[in-house]
Amino acid sequence: MTPRPAAPSLEELRRRTSSKWSTHPDDVLPLFIAEMDYQLAPVVAEAMIDRIRASDVGYAGDSGGVGTAFAGFADRRWNWEVGADDVALTTDVSVVIVETLRSAIGPGAGVILMPPVYPPFFELIPEAGGTVVEVPLLDDLVRRMDLDGIEAALKSGARAVLLCHPHNPVGLVHDASDLERLAELAASYGAIVVSDEIHAPLVHPGVGFVPFLTVSDTAREVGIAAHSASKAFNLAGAKCALMVATSDTTRTIVAGQPDEVHYRTSILGRAATEAAFAHGDDWLDATLEVIGESLDLLDQLLAEHLPAVGYARPSASYLAWLDFRDAGLGDNPGLPILEHGRVALHYGPAFGSPGRGFARLNVACSPEVLTEAIERIARVVDNSPVS
Repeated sequence: MTPRPAAPSLEELRRRTSSKWSTHPDDVLPLFIAEMDYQLAPVVAEAMIDRIRASDVGYAGDSGGVGTAFAGFADRRWNWEVGADDVALTTDVSVVIVETLRSAIGPGAGVILMPPVYPPFFELIPEAGGTVVEVPLLDDLVRRMDLDGIEAALKSGARAVLLCHPHNPVGLVHDASDLERLAELAASYGAIVVSDEIHAPLVHPGVGFVPFLTVSDTAREVGIAAHSASKAFNLAGAKCALMVATSDTTRTIVAGQPDEVHYRTSILGRAATEAAFAHGDDWLDATLEVIGESLDLLDQLLAEHLPAVGYARPSASYLAWLDFRDAGLGDNPGLPILEHGRVALHYGPAFGSPGRGFARLNVACSPEVLTEAIERIARVVDNSPVS
């Protein structure tokens, strides 16, 4: 039986050198960046150690067995039939986005974003030569993409859509009918859809995830999907991500990219990714169970300590989007929470203007750390001028 993932002690965690543990002093609880505190899946760690034992840390000249491993994973988890040859590798999902857009759009072309959304998107689009066009999510009882707004932006000249699916930070898993209409809109205006599906393996039990490229033939014609084991298996620094293209049109876009885009993949990341997708299901299922328990705990803690903070439970990932607008902490509540509570959250305004008054919290930590963090935040809120 696969052991349940657990977070080491804070003393052990603070010996890590990733940005999560090196950005702030030791008196700060770092719940800002999307890294889990849990130990690596044993099968993944062993795959990387095996390459080191073999002194095999040179250049990754091809995709190895990742395409086959991902095809099996996609079939098991989402009933998606992917050809192994339709999977190309690069360093990370940000590079998938930049290089796909660079290959597919003209200089200055508009690229649609749906804020609040992953902050680096706002920088990746100019890096690729595009111009950011914001079409915020509809903020009703059930968040969803604003398809009418997207059509208006496409009609005005935007030529790409950068889709976050599942959507970070709100944990939204987009509806299949919305994805199908998005594909039709993109095709009507000669646009491409880049679907960042990095959080897809972290969709919660009972929630159905539909990959963008499966919703229709049109979606396969206009879409390229970005996948990675990095969020689900905590491998962000291992530098391996997947470009998935399943039509002749999109395969041509990927094939036309410089060789260096694919050659820079880490051979350790490739080994870890293949192991994760081929043999990591049991560990991932156990991790999703632990994340669910952390979200249950967060529900209880917010009700007890922070009733003024709004929150809708996400359908995917281990990130909670917290609404502090009625808590008296201003447009960027993460600032006073860091200064006075010594808890580092991801600042809401970084996700775009709809993020004012919000902050993102990472629950992939021990129950003790999560409890201490919420209690510290509650003391800040209780002492705020409005409160």
